[in-house]
Amino acid sequence: MAINVDQREATATMRTVSRRILPFLFVLYVVNYIDRANIGFAALQMNEELGLSSQAFGLAAGLFFWGYFLFEVPSNLALARFGARRWIARILVSWGILATIMAFTHSATQLYVLRFLLGVAEAGFFPGIVVYLTYWFRKKEVATATALFLTAIPASYILAAPLSALIMDHVHWFGLSGWRWMFILEGAPAVLLGIACYFVLTERPADATWLTERQRAWLTAELDQEQQANPHARKLSTLKVMADPKVLLLAVVYFVYQAGSLGVGYWLPQIVKDFSDGLGNSAIGFISAIPYVVAAFGMVWWSRRSDRLGERKLHSAVPLALAAVTLIAAGFTHSPVLGLAMIALSLTGLYGFKSPFWALPTLFLTRSTAAVAVAVVNSIGNLGGFFGPYAIGWAKDSTGSATGGLIFLGGLVLVAFLLTLALRVGGGAGTPAGQPDTGEASPTSSVPAP
Repeated sequence: MAINVDQREATATMRTVSRRILPFLFVLYVVNYIDRANIGFAALQMNEELGLSSQAFGLAAGLFFWGYFLFEVPSNLALARFGARRWIARILVSWGILATIMAFTHSATQLYVLRFLLGVAEAGFFPGIVVYLTYWFRKKEVATATALFLTAIPASYILAAPLSALIMDHVHWFGLSGWRWMFILEGAPAVLLGIACYFVLTERPADATWLTERQRAWLTAELDQEQQANPHARKLSTLKVMADPKVLLLAVVYFVYQAGSLGVGYWLPQIVKDFSDGLGNSAIGFISAIPYVVAAFGMVWWSRRSDRLGERKLHSAVPLALAAVTLIAAGFTHSPVLGLAMIALSLTGLYGFKSPFWALPTLFLTRSTAAVAVAVVNSIGNLGGFFGPYAIGWAKDSTGSATGGLIFLGGLVLVAFLLTLALRVGGGAGTPAGQPDTGEASPTSSVPAP
């Protein structure tokens, strides 16, 4: 039954929801990205201690995504069965334990196994959070909520770069190397947050004792009404989603995107080190954070522009073009300042792509089907996270520098730009007021609802 509330009461309710949920989810995603990406900083000491070649390091960094790929969709289905709160808590505790155990590796083989298992443990986290947000936010709020959540990615690098470097340089307790303590000190928070997750997160608005009864009833009714708003969009089974040509094309685009984004992310500390041999780990850490500061601001601005104009396809494609050109330019430049500027612009493009891109499944699928599509696209696409780091490692071993790898990744991202332009997923404009939602994205819709 509909509950009539005025704009002030509705705004107050959503403000309460945002303050209760978003800061905690933001922290979870920051920790998530630190634990998956800190191997890039560990490499500054770890590669020599374990005797890893550049190609072996690239393989270790990328094996994470094979575990992620194989268990992403099953994990998302388990979330639907056991509930987002319980399953997200399980993911955090298991990945935190494995991230900490990585401190005790003594060979390349052990590192390979643990990186693969870390991907298995983490699988389902991102789509799980995406789905969880749609339990709480209407179309007009979910875009902003998602954009704020996704800023945790560049924020994690901004935090991880100096933090990881400082730990490696200054923490050598009990005779353990700094990179080992980095894994321990950065992995343990995930375990603690996983335990907290079970008590902090609330499954659905109907269960929120921190909302008034009237607020719970109103928000539940609003979300239920929106869930029925796409009668003309396609609804597919999980197997049909996995075989749908448009979904597979989105997965290919995301695969190429991830190759470029994570290829740069994992190798950035070593790329910065190549700019100047005189830099210490702490200086490398602080310099590596600069491109992510730029990327964070660019990402939020571009996502808001996409929301304001109600356009998704070009807002997904244009950042990829920027990233491709600047990655290639970074590969050719020999100036440290210019090279860092090009990497900052490339990361701005790569992160600006994300929020509009995740709106694309809602242009041609029902919300429940689009939620599955997010898991499928994220699962297949994340294999690019294996390919990108490995490609740069191979290029560095072959040529002595990462230049060839950067140029190659820039070419791949250019392919992703062309594929995005080729997508035929319906219009990007929002549904006019008073008309039914036909499956196209609204100006403020960024993520599929369950």
